[in-house]
Amino acid sequence: MVIKVTPRPPRTRPLIRLFLASGVAASALVAVPAQAAHAQPATDDSKDGKGGKKVLTIAVSQSIDSLSPFLAQRLTSTTVHRLAYEYLTNYDPKDSRPIPGFATAWAPSPDKLTWTYTIRTDSTWSDGRQATAEDAAWTFNKMMTDPNAATANGSFTANFKKVTAPDPRTLVIELKKPQATMTALDVPIVPKHVWEKVGDFSKFNNDQSFPIVGNGPFVVTDFKVDQYLKLTPNKKFWRGAPKFDELVLKYYKDNDAAVAALRKGEVSFVPNLTPAQAASLKNAENIKVNDAPGRRFFALATNPGARSKDGKTFGSGHRALLDPAVRKALFLSVDRRTIVDKVFQGHAVEGEGYIPPRFGSYFWKPAPTQKLTHDPAKAAQILDQAGYKKDGTGRRTGKDGKPLDFRILCHATDPNDKAVGKYLQEWWGKLGIGLKVDCLDNVSDPWAKGDYDLAFDGWSVNPDPDYVLSIHTCGALPATPKDTGATDNFICDRQFDELYARQSVEYDAAKRADLVKRMQSRLYDTGYMNVMVYPNAVEAYRTDQISSITTMPEDGGNLWGQDGYWSWWSAVPAGEGGTGAGGGSSSSAGVVVGIGAAVVAAVAAGLFLMLRRRSTADDRE
Repeated sequence: MVIKVTPRPPRTRPLIRLFLASGVAASALVAVPAQAAHAQPATDDSKDGKGGKKVLTIAVSQSIDSLSPFLAQRLTSTTVHRLAYEYLTNYDPKDSRPIPGFATAWAPSPDKLTWTYTIRTDSTWSDGRQATAEDAAWTFNKMMTDPNAATANGSFTANFKKVTAPDPRTLVIELKKPQATMTALDVPIVPKHVWEKVGDFSKFNNDQSFPIVGNGPFVVTDFKVDQYLKLTPNKKFWRGAPKFDELVLKYYKDNDAAVAALRKGEVSFVPNLTPAQAASLKNAENIKVNDAPGRRFFALATNPGARSKDGKTFGSGHRALLDPAVRKALFLSVDRRTIVDKVFQGHAVEGEGYIPPRFGSYFWKPAPTQKLTHDPAKAAQILDQAGYKKDGTGRRTGKDGKPLDFRILCHATDPNDKAVGKYLQEWWGKLGIGLKVDCLDNVSDPWAKGDYDLAFDGWSVNPDPDYVLSIHTCGALPATPKDTGATDNFICDRQFDELYARQSVEYDAAKRADLVKRMQSRLYDTGYMNVMVYPNAVEAYRTDQISSITTMPEDGGNLWGQDGYWSWWSAVPAGEGGTGAGGGSSSSAGVVVGIGAAVVAAVAAGLFLMLRRRSTADDRE
């Protein structure tokens, strides 16, 4: 495929996934510079970029919660784990189907209670030891036997009965009952010989000894909290080593500072742009803006009463929010259209169900009679009828006679939180309800302690939705108030749990999709989650540092936070040309960037055989 690109219209050419029982043809498009001198990627060795290392620097604003794959739940952290460790299966960057990862093939028994995976022979740990089925068996068994090791990904192994490795190339997983996610086990496989020495998995963050041993395309070599994380290519990676000499995730508390660094060439890539930032970069020299349908949702979460599995309640959530009438009234006062138009300035889609429209088969929309449209008058009526009357000052009072004043957790680094918070103060103020917007650098601590009334919430959703559904089950609650669970915001609803259990064992795709939609309907009706919008992935990178890179999916996809490692593994330094990392073994179409010249296209070869969710914790940001 040959595509012509004019000098700078930032049209987005997305990503890719691959799958095939025989092979996959792929195209990688590379920008060809006109004679002009390109600035080289930022280097450690020289300021002018000549003769130094080719460094790809990504600006990030989210702190890394842990470098332990057993604990990490934030997107930045799980992105790192995608780069550093292999999972049993991966996603085709073209269409998100399961493709080989650490496993080259898999097959269920006739009753689907036993799954056998063939483990590849060409995967080597970065310390030189062979990676085998025993490493995978140990990883899963640790999660099955140690609750602390199941913190991040326990939902995947909760139904496992027994996991064995009868030989280095064979992994056998026996189930208690059928499980629909067996080709979507997004669990990083760790080296047994390293991790079996760990004591307390609840406290081990894997951030004291470098390099970190892994078998993914990159090796983590250095880390400083809220400063940077550095990775170098794994020269032994079976799919081929990345092209850049180093990949750096550089922390910026202020995204405006990150954008300024992009303009100066100090960073190569910036995700999560505001509309104003994207507009300011649209015609900037040597910068490409990628605006693609996102895989995230932006929501309001209400505290349903923080609780633990042992039946104890904790936290300081406002009791009025336990009343469905109050939640319904608040959500009827939210004008989603205004949020799309004014806050996101069109770089988002109005929210409906829990799963974004990008995932077509699972996307759900409420029926007209079910949908909560913007209706402040009806909201006020519901509150009046439920006994929440206005006093003489116009303040709405609770059944205890005290004014209804709520708190909402806000990410200090997210301008969207702050902007929407101002609208909520206005809309809910007209109802007579007060709102304090608590914008904090660290929302995780009060969130985990249940010390909030509402919160701005958002998760990345993967091709298989099991994980983002599991975080609202009773099983995701912490064991005790002092423990950490996988729960998002302490929802525990019997009807939702019953539907979750049914979808998890349903192998028929259409029937499972119907159950997932029913789960979203139930979540919508309980009013604990109000999905306001699906934000676009708005990001930018320097075309004089990156000549080609894989987006995902092919028809309009993102670069940051992919379901795989395709973007950073495939990135080609400016001036090198080529078809992608390791000689072009990914079936990916690279994003094409034109820097004032005629363009080109290079066709990459195909790959693979056979057939595979979540970006490990795909995650709250």
